[in-house]
Parts: sequence; structure tokens; C-alpha cells
Amino acid sequence: MTESVVVIGSGIAGASTFFALARRGARVTLVDAGDPGQATAASAGIIQPWSSSSTGAFYELYAAGAAYYPELLSQLAETGVTRTDFRRPGGLVVSHDAAVLDEIEERLEARRAGAADAMGRVERMRGARARELFPPLAEHLDAVFIEGGARVDGRTLRDALIEAGTRLGGTVHAGRASVDGTGVAIDGEPASADAVVVAAGAWTRDLLGDFGRSAQVTPQRGQITHLRIAGVDTSTWPSVTPLAHNYLVAFDDGRLAVGATRESGVGFDPRVTAAGQLQVLQDALAIAPGLADATVIETRVGLRPLADDGVPIVGAVPGRAGMFVATGYGAAGLTMGPLLGDALSRAIAGEDVPLLAPVAPPDPSAAL
Repeated sequence: MTESVVVIGSGIAGASTFFALARRGARVTLVDAGDPGQATAASAGIIQPWSSSSTGAFYELYAAGAAYYPELLSQLAETGVTRTDFRRPGGLVVSHDAAVLDEIEERLEARRAGAADAMGRVERMRGARARELFPPLAEHLDAVFIEGGARVDGRTLRDALIEAGTRLGGTVHAGRASVDGTGVAIDGEPASADAVVVAAGAWTRDLLGDFGRSAQVTPQRGQITHLRIAGVDTSTWPSVTPLAHNYLVAFDDGRLAVGATRESGVGFDPRVTAAGQLQVLQDALAIAPGLADATVIETRVGLRPLADDGVPIVGAVPGRAGMFVATGYGAAGLTMGPLLGDALSRAIAGEDVPLLAPVAPPDPSAAL
């Protein structure tokens, strides 16, 4: 086992890798500068990959990540950490178009053979039945219910992974890390490490410098608004997706996360904007007009790390011994992150991990 590892970035990619390395006995330090816009801190956390239109390697990782959650929760519980705000109340895919829901049912059936236990029961529902599960829904929307659909709060899960990692001997440092051809520095001071994992989300590419050509990711802003319905138990409400960028996720205390924008080309700008706030609320009320009287609590903003080819970038950096990268999860980080963090920890230990695609070698012609 690699004895000492520095992990840069405390989002889901870094926190998962930190925990997995600590479980395997590494002397691991997690470093984060606390820059605003961490995607994990804003994420709503829908765990329901099976109705997704994604295919190929991305879908395989998506589905495997969802199936990994029971193992992850068991690992955390072994350290005494049990709060993740993970719950499996099911998921609703809603539409007014019967043909669209027919297509969803066909897709789910085609994927059942590889995901039957995780997916659970699938049921077509008329609007009245769907509103029994999620009362604010619009009357014109019918649904497909997926029993295995789950949700998790990004901040709570991140904190659980970090707490569990520290209980196993890992350390956390609030500071700014940098890497170059000779190693890693923390707050400008060289740090000793056998391996370095750069898991800094949308910032990964710049942090890697010349080696950043191996991590072609760009930030995409997502604005997610949180609402509260006073006096209502929302803990068993399923998550709602309407086959678009927006969704509704209910948590345990009358709180709902509604979102999200997908704004490319804004750089590292973590602001809540008037246009973004308007879009989020209009989209939410179009699906669930019964939320019109809910209280607006806050809007969270995350800068998702989008990989140029759409597939997460996880593995060793070519030409840089002991350097690893984990980024490019896009909007699927809370589903994929724990599985990929565990896989990366095994790769750092020298295991052959087919789950991880090799990181592309630097392209000298690619612009930084």
C-alpha cells in the first residue's frame, strides 16, 4: 500500500477517495481551500440512474454507483458514522405525454436484468396516484414510479465521509495546495507524499498546470433553490424528474430542493442570478404548482466539473509518477463519487482496476 497520500479537494470525489484510502490504512491528508462554488455542497443528490438517457461507459458507472450505496453505508457505519441523509423513497418520472412514459418503461425494462435489486419495482401511475406520493404535482402529469430511487444530501454525505476518514486516522487541512513536476505544496510549503490525488472538481485542470491537458473539464454553474413547506412531513416523498434539467427532491424536514440551471460559459462565477432564480422557480412550479406558497429558504450554487467527452476522468496522470486525478463527474457526482473513490484507492495501492479508464496522455496541442 502507498504509505502517504495527499488528496486535494473535499467534494464528493476527494472525500470519497480520502475515506477509501483511510480504510486501507494509508496515511492520508485531505486539503481544501474552501473556495465558493463546490458542486457537492450545492447538490440535491438524486440517486436514480436507470431512467437516464445516458448510455455506454457513463451509464455503466452511473448504475454501478447507485448499486454501491448499501456497501458504502455499511462501511461508514463500521466507523460509527451513520448520518448521511440517505433515504430511498422512490423516484417519479413525470410527463403529460403517454408515449414518453412508454419509452421510459421500455428503457427500465431493458436495464432491469443488470439492476433488478437496486431498481426495485416499476409502476406506471395516473396523475391522481402520483399526487398521493407527491401532493404538489400538477394534475395533468402522469408518472412512472421507480421503487429504488433514492436521495442523499451532498453536504451531509461529504461530512460523513470526512468524519469517517478522520476516525480511521486521516487528517484534514484547510489550506491551498499546489502541484508541479516535483511534488505537492500546501500553503506554499513542500509536503511529503508518495501519491497525490487532484480531486478539485472544476478547478482540477488549472491546478494540474501543464498536466491539466489530461483533465479536460470545464465548470458549469448550477443554481438550486431550497423551499420549505411548514407543518408537512415530506420525508417519504419521492424525487421527481420530468425528463429535463429540472427536478424536485424532498428531504425530511419539510424541505425541498428544486433545480437546477445548467449554465456553461460562466467560468468560476458562483453567484445566484436573477435569471437563474427565475428559471428554477418557473420550472419547479410548472411541475408542482402546489409549491407556490412554499417559503424560499436559500439558493445554493455549484460549479459542476464537466468532462469534455462526458465521461469522468479518474486514474493515474501519464508522465507524472504518483499523480492521480478524479474529476469530470458533472451532475452525477453523488451517484458515482463513492464508487470511483473506492476504485481509485485500490488503483493507488497498485491493484488493476478495470472500472477506471486510463487518463488520456497530455495533448501538447490542447489549450490550457
